[in-house]
Amino acid sequence: MNAPIKLTDRKRQAIVDAAIAEFRVSGFESTSMDKIAATAGVSKRTVYNHFPSKDELFAHILQQLWCSTSSLEDTPYDSALPLRGQLLDMLWKKMEMLKDAYFLDLARVAIAEAIHSPERAHEMVARLSAKEEGITRWLRAAQADGKLRAADPLLASHMLHGQLKTFAFWPQVTLNQPPLDTATQTTVVEATVDMFLAYYGA
Repeated sequence: MNAPIKLTDRKRQAIVDAAIAEFRVSGFESTSMDKIAATAGVSKRTVYNHFPSKDELFAHILQQLWCSTSSLEDTPYDSALPLRGQLLDMLWKKMEMLKDAYFLDLARVAIAEAIHSPERAHEMVARLSAKEEGITRWLRAAQADGKLRAADPLLASHMLHGQLKTFAFWPQVTLNQPPLDTATQTTVVEATVDMFLAYYGA
């Protein structure tokens, strides 16, 4: 049985949710701690008890975005398994993350702030990009094993990620389109892998 969520934890999450909503609508600079407190239904003192500054609140949101990508940890290359199955497994992990509504909200806030104030979000954007290096390392291992033809593994990795993001990330983040339905997810993931192997397969 799960332990009940403490009131202070509920308030903290309400503050974070309110900040995400306000940052999305008004941007970082135009959002005040007063507005966040009002949206969260708590006092301004409560907001500052949890987050001493708006910068620390924004940093917490970026950290949540970072933690939400834990599913993208490195998948080791296995020479005994078919390439297609391994690629499908990795892309499905990414698809699961991309369809998560909370992840998309966090990403919208981070991307918007990166556009308006690159220096504020630069480190986090760089860390998120680093999360995608796992597939690059997997591709290098597959190339070393002779299973993929020699090519720039970083470019190949961007192509894999880019195919998914074209359908399952950018339309949702920039145009507020709904997540892909299960059938479309399957089509996108499988077509991406098959197209990739048709070009890069040894």
